[in-house]
Amino acid sequence: MRNSGFFFFLLGLMALLDFYIFQALQVVLPASSKARLAIIITYWAMSAAGLIVIFSIPYVNFDSLPRWVVTYGRAIIFGLFIAKLVASVFFAIDDIRRGGTWLFSRFSQKPAISVAHDGAGITRSVFLSWMGLAVGGTVFGTLVYGFGNKYRYQVNRLKMNFKNLPVAFKGMKIVHISDIHSGSFMDKEAVEKGVQKILKEKPDMILFTGDLVNDRASEMKEYIDVFSKLNAPLGVYSTLGNHDYGDYVRWDSHEAKMHNLEQLKLVHKQMGWRLLMNEHVVLEKDSDRIALLGIENWSAKGNFGRYGKMEDAYPGAEQYPFKILMSHDPSHWDAEVRTKYNDIDLTLSGHTHGMQFGVEMPGFRWSPVQYMYKQWAGLYESGQQKLYVNRGYGFIGYPGRVGILPEITVIELS
Repeated sequence: MRNSGFFFFLLGLMALLDFYIFQALQVVLPASSKARLAIIITYWAMSAAGLIVIFSIPYVNFDSLPRWVVTYGRAIIFGLFIAKLVASVFFAIDDIRRGGTWLFSRFSQKPAISVAHDGAGITRSVFLSWMGLAVGGTVFGTLVYGFGNKYRYQVNRLKMNFKNLPVAFKGMKIVHISDIHSGSFMDKEAVEKGVQKILKEKPDMILFTGDLVNDRASEMKEYIDVFSKLNAPLGVYSTLGNHDYGDYVRWDSHEAKMHNLEQLKLVHKQMGWRLLMNEHVVLEKDSDRIALLGIENWSAKGNFGRYGKMEDAYPGAEQYPFKILMSHDPSHWDAEVRTKYNDIDLTLSGHTHGMQFGVEMPGFRWSPVQYMYKQWAGLYESGQQKLYVNRGYGFIGYPGRVGILPEITVIELS
């Protein structure tokens, strides 16, 4: 049996939230009606189903179920948990307010000053209960809506100007993609439509910055024929991301894990992609040359692996006037690239996915991932150096996207 301590803690927390939400439902529902009974029965049926699933996690092998059932079921339970947690904030505010009023009345000689209504004819408790349920329902509805966005590939085009770019490479078009996560895909036709979008751009070069799979090389079996269609005159180049090493599954042996990595390298080769493992290649056009560096995953965050070795990839590249670096984790840029390799002109990364949840509009961007990563999506500049963080082609964990769509980046150098 798997370690069940965490799941029992989660089970208890979910049960407490269920009872807490139920108290709010009792406040807002009419005192006696068929609708009240139907809502209560529906609520407890959904809550009980979620609790049963969580309780069974340590004992049931869910791998035997269809992948879509597990993926969406897990996402719905997680969505309900987040929605209830958010709603509970409003209920807690009301409980604290009422507790404060009670304490004031107990220890003060003056009567407590309390406005019983919010001006619309309902009590504060009812108002806050409605607000909590409305906000929580909106959060859950938004997460469910996001299921339909996971294959809505957004093409982001931008021009980047570099004073030291050789003349022959001016106007070069690069397509940058990242974080395919093939193990999460459930619609091959939709994935292929994204590949066709890339080919329609007619890029001079395609660069992929890691996380081809979630864990296992076998996840690519169904998609080798899809991604092998990617081609460009100057080639398709790739690097590894943190998920490509199989660090997040339990292997029978170290040898099995290493074999998986070797199989994944073979997948890159089968697709015609040139996998750069702490090395650089020289790109030549007319009589001009630039360097393309690619390193294995290098993260400044302690919970992600550090396999990359710039000390292996960089030597020999310094002689070329323009350099592009592919490095999966954007935290590498501040931690090492900017401080030790300030002649790297353009760094391309991915990894964050923009957390697949956030808000992007002119003049304003927000995602929870920004509290962990300073550079989490889009273009960043420091002096003459530039970093672009791709929002990811695929998805993992949550089978959807809200506000942060899957991205195909088209970069024109000038």
